[in-house]
Amino acid sequence: MTLIGVITRGKYGHRLIDTVKEHSDFSVITADLPELVPLFIEEPDQYLEALNFDKRVFSAEIVITYSLHPDLTSAIAKLASRTCVRSLIVPGGPSRASIPELNQISEASGMDIEVHEICCTLEPNEFNRPFTDIFGSPSLEVKTKDEKIVDVKVLKGAPCGSTWYMAKEIVGVPLKDAPPKAGLLIQHYPCRAARGDLGGIHESGELHKQAFIKALENEE
Repeated sequence: MTLIGVITRGKYGHRLIDTVKEHSDFSVITADLPELVPLFIEEPDQYLEALNFDKRVFSAEIVITYSLHPDLTSAIAKLASRTCVRSLIVPGGPSRASIPELNQISEASGMDIEVHEICCTLEPNEFNRPFTDIFGSPSLEVKTKDEKIVDVKVLKGAPCGSTWYMAKEIVGVPLKDAPPKAGLLIQHYPCRAARGDLGGIHESGELHKQAFIKALENEE
């Protein structure tokens, strides 16, 4: 049985937990961080200790941390590197993580650390499998009839669950409208990716649009 560790903070991380439980047979172990933390944490290791941070989350070989704070993420990476964790996945992008420090921790320990603005850009590697065989960059199988979408099977989907939402809602859409509609449905899903610029939710929408186009080409 594959065990996935998830570190939540406030509302962040819970949708991933629900998606993993619904669409895989993985077990999940969690540790929680408070939603409100100082902007700058001078001694993050001591700060975590004072929170009674549940280190049992590091019994998983793959851990996703929604710490969303450079100081906390680095402290968590240090703790993870001393355990059996082989892959640490950090959503939120470089603004929420100290990349140079994480690189140093990774190089010293051999633990793989990936920082992603959106988790639907995750690709499989030797460290993050089998999680990324099911969750990450979207992959679809599409069936059509009479120039309409009649079925969409999610081979791999975004950890937030948006891919499965799109697959359900797009059934019945005319074939010619389906790829852009796929991207639009992703943007309508209550994903917590950044909005209002060219990255974030817009990148996620484009990834799903292209995945849909590829699936249609494979069906033909």
